[in-house]
Amino acid sequence: MAGIIVISRQFGSAGRTIGKETAKRLGIPCYDREIIEQVAENSGFAKEYIENQGEYASHKTWLGRALESANRFDGMSNQDKIWVEQRKIILGFASSPCVIVGRCADYILDGMDGVLKVFIHADDKFRAERIVREYGEQTDKPEKRLKDKDKRRAAYYKKYTETEWGVAANYHIALDSGKLGIEKCVDILTDIYKSGL
Repeated sequence: MAGIIVISRQFGSAGRTIGKETAKRLGIPCYDREIIEQVAENSGFAKEYIENQGEYASHKTWLGRALESANRFDGMSNQDKIWVEQRKIILGFASSPCVIVGRCADYILDGMDGVLKVFIHADDKFRAERIVREYGEQTDKPEKRLKDKDKRRAAYYKKYTETEWGVAANYHIALDSGKLGIEKCVDILTDIYKSGL
């Protein structure tokens, strides 16, 4: 049994922080930006490009996407290539106990023994305040950025998994980080992990 926690999360819900803190308490690695770095190393794409293309659907119009498709020699877009590489890396990391944040890891590892699939969410107020505090959000209304990020994340998830992002039935547990608090979420995940996945 591998003993892996995969965390999907709404933007600004502290899912990444919860994942890192949980891994720290359990003494296991947490893979988040490490996935981006590995994809960059293997593919030659820039880290910033992968960060945007490896979890978010494009803003392009249907016509822009159609023209992009027509120009592909191998039938794969850059985003498709990143997906293939990312999937390979996640499967490699999943060979031993760890926490994996985002990047459709819940879908990629679906059906594998010893995997706990988690969804972290919170209300808009909590998330908006958090992105202002953590990321220095100033250019847009934070609520608009939340909706945009989540919409693009959901579209990306749908594209590569053909399932709905954020639907409770796709996860073993959903935690409201705004109501429970980050520490309590970490406590819950740590207790579940220690009791055996």
